[in-house]
Amino acid sequence: MILRHTFAPLNNTRLANLCGAMDEHLRTIETALEVRIAHRHEQFKIEGRKTSTQRGMDVLQALYEIATKPISPATVQLMLSGDGSADALAGPSLATRRTDLKPRSKNQALYLDNIAECDITLGLGPAGTGKTYLAVAAAVDALQRNSVQRIILTRPAVEAGERLGYLPGDLTQKVDPYLRPLYDALYDLMGFDPVQKAFERQALEIAPLGFMRGRTLNNAFVILDEAQNTTPEQMKMFLTRIGFGTKAVITGDLTQIDLPKTQLSGLVDAERVLRRVEGVAITRLTSIDIVRHPLVARIVDAYEAAKLNPVS
Repeated sequence: MILRHTFAPLNNTRLANLCGAMDEHLRTIETALEVRIAHRHEQFKIEGRKTSTQRGMDVLQALYEIATKPISPATVQLMLSGDGSADALAGPSLATRRTDLKPRSKNQALYLDNIAECDITLGLGPAGTGKTYLAVAAAVDALQRNSVQRIILTRPAVEAGERLGYLPGDLTQKVDPYLRPLYDALYDLMGFDPVQKAFERQALEIAPLGFMRGRTLNNAFVILDEAQNTTPEQMKMFLTRIGFGTKAVITGDLTQIDLPKTQLSGLVDAERVLRRVEGVAITRLTSIDIVRHPLVARIVDAYEAAKLNPVS
């Protein structure tokens, strides 16, 4: 199918921003949607499968609307991963440093709604779907609004076999490398100095999952990341730490389990056990929700297809 469109009235600045340097943005759209784009001045032609061609034209028109200033590659990729419009989907307003933070897909909007409405939320999905970043954003929002008194970040240190005593440094230094994605999100959403001050007043806490045993967590927002690497016993222990006024978000990717093959994942077990428990929400994100380079979604789909159809 071939679609043609002429952007009128002619505006060379908008056209330059739409195409990007050396037509960078057009190449990104071509790669993501598997179409071919040709243009001469304000006249554009897209060729490919019907649905992809129409989607590409929708994206071009949406980009043209915001092309009064240079468009970043990230904006193009986010638009391709969303619904093809410049506007984000409706979702709860979050009080963070990132005023432009909005869900980029229906599943992301549902994920944020579930976090807001339920005490325990499971976010399942492949890398790049925003499950960890959005969980941290919801936690920062709750802290800023004084809905909780502290944020607690934890994850199983599978690579270290939970034997953190053999690693150099104090507890924070031992666990830091494993929590780096959470730190990155915190710095992005709060800023470096506010994060440091929050640690000083103990409004932010990090702890390996093995150190959570015996605690009761009241008035806190707790995030368990990489939960696919927990055992069923660890998952039950974590879930039973939840106290009054506490929200918990559990994130994980069931395709990236690092446990021994004979060991059942605690996240797999929790998904089965908790799916009918009132107050627990399970959100499943897919390759459609990935907000990284468009190639990442295709890589995820390729691995899923290979898993379903293994070569003998």
